[in-house]
Amino acid sequence: MGAKTITKGLYLMRGSVYYQTSQLAKAIFEVGAKKVDRVDSAHPHFNKIASYKTMEAYRAIWNNLANYLKEHFRLNDLEKIEEHHILAYIDYKIEYYPSRQYLQKMISAIGKLETALNLFSKQYKATPIVYDFSIRHFLLKEANNLELIASNYHNRAYTNPMQLIDNLPMPYKLAALIEYEGGARIEGCSFIKSDQMKGFRIDNITNIPKGIIFTKEKGGKEGEVLVNKDTYHQLEAHIVKHGSFKINRQAYMSEIRSVCNNLGINPEGSHGLRWNFAKRRMFEYAKAGYSHDNSLHGVSYEMKHNRASITVHYLG
Repeated sequence: MGAKTITKGLYLMRGSVYYQTSQLAKAIFEVGAKKVDRVDSAHPHFNKIASYKTMEAYRAIWNNLANYLKEHFRLNDLEKIEEHHILAYIDYKIEYYPSRQYLQKMISAIGKLETALNLFSKQYKATPIVYDFSIRHFLLKEANNLELIASNYHNRAYTNPMQLIDNLPMPYKLAALIEYEGGARIEGCSFIKSDQMKGFRIDNITNIPKGIIFTKEKGGKEGEVLVNKDTYHQLEAHIVKHGSFKINRQAYMSEIRSVCNNLGINPEGSHGLRWNFAKRRMFEYAKAGYSHDNSLHGVSYEMKHNRASITVHYLG
């Protein structure tokens, strides 16, 4: 096979994950670049990487991210990475409690990926794409504030979740109810359209009628979220009035923290409501006669996890 020809304005990245990250590495790696030049925004070496070891470590994270996006989003072209992909990947990693050191390295690597993509785009696009993964800073701050890292592991379920939920203003109260009652993640309750509302059915675990919200969450995983009838009706009315249900993630997290501080509750973020869901749902499975192992599998499936062992993690 001959060498690949790159025509400015026509180029789209092709090839394996490892080929693509190698091309991005070439765009940002400048062996021997001086530190004074790499921090000078007017210098051609600004934000470049000069260390082979650092480049290798960052590229390993790029490969992991790219394989995650390929598996869960069917995204094969790294030029098509958007903010919501970065959000899903970091959320995925945080949920498994990385060490503080690894999380910070991952955030740095994503920052350099943003730089590499922008440099690559300027070089090969007639109209360059502008990449902005600044959401990573918010997620790192959120993880540190809520101690969502391995060195600070503790049970994150709220002692009285309804006290928190009842004091949240709308529409954040509704989002919290969806997380608490249905086990949804933030991405599953932050934007809901009318076609995701699927009516009612009997919950085969509790034999109680529940409203069905069909969501696509972390990594594109789809499935039902079951909520109480009153919550479903409130959500339905909101969508009729506003066209959809949509909240700002950062504002939602800030509101939870503010209410917790006002009530003297230890803030565990919205994720703590998923811990409450897992504990309650395990009890409901047990009450329905399911074995412990089958309950773990059932709750993990409802929470859109790949393996049952993650539910043990939520049980503290």
